[in-house]
Amino acid sequence: MTSRAAIAAPNAYATDAAQHALAEGGTAVDAAIAAMLMAAHTEPGIVSLLGGCFINVWPHTGDPVVIDGNVEMPGRAMTEDARGRGLIEAASEYGGGMVTYVGPGSVATPGMFAAFGAAHRQFGRAPWRELLQPTADRARSGFPLGRISQSYLTLVTGTILAWDPATRALLTDDGQALQVGHRIVEPELAQTLEHIGQAGAADVYRGDVARAIDADMRARDGLLSLADLQAYQPVARRALRSTLGDWDLACNPPPSIGGPVLTALLRLLSAVEGEIDPAQAAQVMRDVLDIRLDRIDTAEDLAAAGAELLQTLHDIGDTGLPTSPSTAHVSVVDEHGMACALTASAGYGSGMTIAGTGLIANNALGELELNRRGLHALAPGARLASNMAPTTARRGDGGVLAIGTPGADRITTALAQVLTHLARHGEDLQTAIDRPRMHPRRLDDGSTRIDHEQDAAIAASLDAAGMVRHEHPPLSMYFGGVGAAMLSPRRGLLAAADPRREAATLVT
Repeated sequence: MTSRAAIAAPNAYATDAAQHALAEGGTAVDAAIAAMLMAAHTEPGIVSLLGGCFINVWPHTGDPVVIDGNVEMPGRAMTEDARGRGLIEAASEYGGGMVTYVGPGSVATPGMFAAFGAAHRQFGRAPWRELLQPTADRARSGFPLGRISQSYLTLVTGTILAWDPATRALLTDDGQALQVGHRIVEPELAQTLEHIGQAGAADVYRGDVARAIDADMRARDGLLSLADLQAYQPVARRALRSTLGDWDLACNPPPSIGGPVLTALLRLLSAVEGEIDPAQAAQVMRDVLDIRLDRIDTAEDLAAAGAELLQTLHDIGDTGLPTSPSTAHVSVVDEHGMACALTASAGYGSGMTIAGTGLIANNALGELELNRRGLHALAPGARLASNMAPTTARRGDGGVLAIGTPGADRITTALAQVLTHLARHGEDLQTAIDRPRMHPRRLDDGSTRIDHEQDAAIAASLDAAGMVRHEHPPLSMYFGGVGAAMLSPRRGLLAAADPRREAATLVT
């Protein structure tokens, strides 16, 4: 029996995959997994299948749970002298200029398939193979390269995409940038996905796919080994809860950074009486940014640091706090009231295609912003930092929400602002997403300015508060790409996408 659902995803291929899962008797979780599998294939450079994710599920009965499938530090089978090897420096103009490290040594232990398998076992109903089949079919028949992926791939054609012959052959035109509409066909990936569909997600960690990853890593000086894959476990965690207006919100808990930061933002905003003006919202965001950059991002124990953020907030009450670059998100709410918010990341991409599989690996170990204590500095098995903050919510009248966004450190501030407009100001979902946004940015000299989209009310409020600001054009991609799905007691199922990025919505 086909379930109805509202779906927000990166593209129409992903919403179609979600619809297929629902037609196979699937739940919101099945639909979200199918959609993300497709997005990870059809949004090359933005996200890939050997990355990490967080899956926030609020079932129609029971408490919300977050399945942590984030990447973790490998190296269990390596000696200390292996640290620092297999890394290739890659500079590009992405985001106004950045340096990251790619290559086999940049690949962290992927958690995405493990989390998908765990979520499907607990909350899914569709056959596992049917979640992967639409992506396998698309890999075999091909798809035209979209504008967002093409714009990123163009910036890294000569760096991230250049060193691995298989990746270079797939994602460049003989070393030149691909054009929008170029058809990408991956029969080898199709075979791999069909194999995982038959063998199960565990094959990526203990079966043929795991052995293929291990063999390629050994041949090319990577840290990741079969021992790391076999040891990886997704972790089901109790969601962090907060309230804003009439909504009960659930976020991912520590050791994620994104969930505690968003929860801190929501709790502080909830304490503001009356309508929250731009300067008040900007001050809350700036205060939370200060404690995050000064005390959390360099902490050795991220779980303790996230808990410390929340404890600090509790201790100071309402007075204020002391002073993943490429991601994809899917939101699904089904007619039975199950909500699933799923955010995934593979960093900037390692450029490494695992031989014989078609799977492109992450570069989480080479992302400087996620490794502020140094590259390869963590102990094997440690989860890496993450900005991802997929969120679910319920309201007393039966309203259900799944929401999230890509956007690196703008993830939490984008979501906090959309949720404020929705939950505190009573705006409808699409209007809340469309509203102009702000984000506090720490500058090289240690000062903070408020970046914001062009808007007279925001400018006037920040100027009146004496805040340094920098104006961006309206609907700038810099401020994220929120996707949300909702079950409303008055309007039924609905989905909303952000005009700042390419996206697709579907109500089945």
